[in-house]
Amino acid sequence: MIGFYTVMEGVIAFFLIAGGAFAFIGALGLTHLRDFYMRLHGPTKTTTLGVGCVLIAAMSYFSLLHGGVSFQEMLITIFLFITAPVSAHLLAKSALHQKLPRDPRTEDDIEELREDDDEEETSGERRS
Repeated sequence: MIGFYTVMEGVIAFFLIAGGAFAFIGALGLTHLRDFYMRLHGPTKTTTLGVGCVLIAAMSYFSLLHGGVSFQEMLITIFLFITAPVSAHLLAKSALHQKLPRDPRTEDDIEELREDDDEEETSGERRS
């Protein structure tokens, strides 16, 4: 029968492979997506999951090795999952404030990125 340690090694290996795959997909997204707004998704979503999976694997390994809960990896994981979305939101808000150009093939029309001439025309039409 398969021992507990063998099963745990399989679980740890799964989390390491999944973390590496997520990090790789996030890196590809960062390099291949067209503009800043699309590139923001790569590091914030997939890379966060990748690093989270690696930290869960490390937490499982050291808990198994020492026979107790590993608090350092748990705190790092919680800190990562809290700070990554907040930093991505602040980067997106900053990009909207600076009116960074977006790819013209993007379908959605973001009101904050419209040119000032377009806003004057639309506000003039509303006044009439």
